[in-house]
Amino acid sequence: MALALDKPTKSKESTLTKALREIHQLQSKIQELEQQHQNYIQSQQDLINDIAEICISSIQEVQALRILVCKGEAGCRRYLRSLLVKRRLASK
Repeated sequence: MALALDKPTKSKESTLTKALREIHQLQSKIQELEQQHQNYIQSQQDLINDIAEICISSIQEVQALRILVCKGEAGCRRYLRSLLVKRRLASK
């Protein structure tokens, strides 16, 4: 005895298959975004540690944090590099 699927059943199956594929794609995208978020959090934590290590005064720390908020990570890292360069030049 052979089972024959009528058109509505085939249509439902293909709709379900399509929905499952889309769910898997969304889950993959969510995992990718979660990983990017974790990487961002880690880079921000590293930057905060760098600020604490490089800045000698609380005024420098406040300035670094202000730059971080206003100009972003790249601007803050430029500021920290400039502090290191000034420190090296002063020590010569």
